[in-house]
Amino acid sequence: MAIKAKATQEFVPIKEVRDGIVILKDGGLRAIVLVNSINLSLKSEDEQKATLLQFQSFLNTLDFSIQISIQSRKLDIRHYLALLEDRMKVQSEPLLKLQTKEYIGFIKNFTETVSIMTKNFFVVIPYTHVVLGPKPGMFTGLFSKKNKKEIAAKDQLDFEEKRSQLDQRVSAIQQGLARCGIKSAQLGTEEVVEVFYKVFNPGELEGKIDITS
Repeated sequence: MAIKAKATQEFVPIKEVRDGIVILKDGGLRAIVLVNSINLSLKSEDEQKATLLQFQSFLNTLDFSIQISIQSRKLDIRHYLALLEDRMKVQSEPLLKLQTKEYIGFIKNFTETVSIMTKNFFVVIPYTHVVLGPKPGMFTGLFSKKNKKEIAAKDQLDFEEKRSQLDQRVSAIQQGLARCGIKSAQLGTEEVVEVFYKVFNPGELEGKIDITS
């Protein structure tokens, strides 16, 4: 008997990404916050202890769970090399042009022999609102097109209510991280899609997401 292969999407619990918020198939929401790292080894012993105690205090104040995720990828320098080559072409000074060419060759050789990795740190913040009774959309087929529009409007209203609660959690996380000296920025829709694209396509070379705040 032939076994019907399942589409990859069936194994992914994500329904959609709306306004930077990940909506799961079970109705739960997830916000993703990109955070920078701090080098404790550059701090004094007292500063290290203070930072760790502050982070511990931050975690103890949370009344909901969070997930800390680290994404490592090989650094993509193709755009940087293209920029150097463009500058070399317009360089009128022969010596500088030769030095630029040698530098490009050095960078290419170095990155081919040494794997240079870039790391992104994320905090995933959840919100799940338990709803008793029939699941939304269970009886959609029984209603007219007009009622389908009403259901869609109700779904959007439900999303906004959940998002309001999630936004409060995001704000609490960012404030707590700021007290630890850690910068953070909530990802938008395109950035969230990029993160998951990298997860499911680990062989692709992509640039990293920058914190602009």
